[in-house]
Parts: sequence; C-alpha cells; structure tokens
Amino acid sequence: MFRSRSERRAPWRAAAAHFGSDWILRGRPGQFVTAAASHIEKGPDDIMNQTELTEFATRYAAAWSSQNPASLASCYAEHGSLTVNDGAPSVGRAAITATAQGFMTAFPDMVVKMDEVIRQEDRHAVFRWIWTGTNTGPGGTGKAVHITGYEEWTIGAGGLIEASKGHFDEAEYQRQLTL
Repeated sequence: MFRSRSERRAPWRAAAAHFGSDWILRGRPGQFVTAAASHIEKGPDDIMNQTELTEFATRYAAAWSSQNPASLASCYAEHGSLTVNDGAPSVGRAAITATAQGFMTAFPDMVVKMDEVIRQEDRHAVFRWIWTGTNTGPGGTGKAVHITGYEEWTIGAGGLIEASKGHFDEAEYQRQLTL
C-alpha cells in the first residue's frame, strides 16, 4: 500500500500528501480519520456527496408518498421542471404541485420507494424507484398498479432539483389499470 519506509511508519503523512494540507488528521496510531471525509466523494463542481444525495432521495420518495403535493414541489428549485415519459414539462413549483396532485388523487394509497440513487458527474443523478398504488380516485378502475421507473435529475446550487426527466413503462402501467 505505502511504498517508502517512512510511509509505512506514518501512513497519515502519505494521506496528507495525497489529499492536501487542508486535511486535519486524527486518530490512534495505525489509524487515521479525516475531518473532511466528504471531500473524497465530492468534487469541486458537485452539489451533494453520495450520503447527502441518498438522504435527499429518501425524503423525495417520502414526499411522493405523503399525499401532500406541495411537499414534493418543495424538493424542486423555484423554476424547476418535472417531465414524465416525454410529456410536456411541468415548470415551476405550482405546475409540479398540480402534476403530483393528479397522481395523488388518482392513487390515494400511492407509495414510492427508493430502489437506488446513483450519483453521476457534476450535478447529475439517477433516482430509481418502485411505485405502488390502487386507482381508487375519482373515475378510477380500482386496480392495483406496481411499476418501476427512474428519474434523471439535475441538481441546482441550492441542493434542489432543477430538472427531472421521469421514465416508466407506460404500456405496462395501462395494462395493469385494465386487468
């Protein structure tokens, strides 16, 4: 792991040399811990590290499941956009609230669970989800739906979604509604 004899004796020196002088190292002999460990995961242009992104995605899934469309819209930047299956984008929190309200009304027991969220370069991530609900809203079929899908996110400087492009199998969704 460490090449020189001095690196074997003091591994923290090698880490400090690799990560830079702004790293504060502490710990017992033979063990080192950085005070700024999130810098390992986060580049200079990134908005969130993986832990922060996972926490955000968990809150996002809970907001979809909450039956409170304004809660979902609060995950978006003021002029953020949500596009579902290449449809017209809902731009701004009011439009996103209306889109979410449509799903929540049609599926009052809707639950969205995070399958995974994958950090990509810069400010991008992919949020994979599992969606279940029963279409018992006004004019509903009474049929249960279980689908998977994903959203491609662009995260803004404020840590909110600037753009989300959602995808799911529309034909499978329609099939389940008519079974």
